[in-house]
Amino acid sequence: MTPAGTAVDGSAGLSASGQTYLKTVYGLGEWDTDAVTTGALATKLGVSPASATAMVRKLVERGLLDHPPYGAVSLTATGRTRALGVVRRHRLLETFLVRELGYGWDQVHEEAARLEHTVSDLFVERLDRLLGHPAADPHGDPIPDADGRLRLPAAVRLDRAPAGPAVVVRVSDADPDTLRACSAAGLLPGAELDAGAHPLTAEQSAAVWVEPREDRR
Repeated sequence: MTPAGTAVDGSAGLSASGQTYLKTVYGLGEWDTDAVTTGALATKLGVSPASATAMVRKLVERGLLDHPPYGAVSLTATGRTRALGVVRRHRLLETFLVRELGYGWDQVHEEAARLEHTVSDLFVERLDRLLGHPAADPHGDPIPDADGRLRLPAAVRLDRAPAGPAVVVRVSDADPDTLRACSAAGLLPGAELDAGAHPLTAEQSAAVWVEPREDRR
């Protein structure tokens, strides 16, 4: 977690591509414990492994990533601060697009990804104020505050959750079809369900994070 008082800056002196890589490294490790590899980055970003490796090397040289030989890719303290700045922009923009402009939650990811590299820090802070300082975006992903602080809920993937009462905490925005399926089933963040009985496919349930609740019946 970024110490309080350290302003989150998602853009200064860094290309849009570099910002995207830092955001992606953070995102791949936010809800999962699997090691982040250059192969995973290449797949997520739709680039060749060679391109991912080259960009990772540049970001290592800038002190924003660590990548030991044959090891995982991880953010340095400075890289994490930069990554959280981009994450903050992206998730506030997604929230704005849904709340104020009527976008569906399955439509905002790519739009926000384009906008996050163009808006100023002042715009982001005004947007945060306009939205009432939201703690999470429409998909349930936590929004870092201006100092880089955020709360990640204690949640498990639906396909790994024990049967019983649970509350939807987050739905990955990686696949619009999955978002539409969850919406049709009423499985938005905050919705209650039985983790052992739901209409989603195995692949779809792997994109949903839930917080199991004690059965009080």
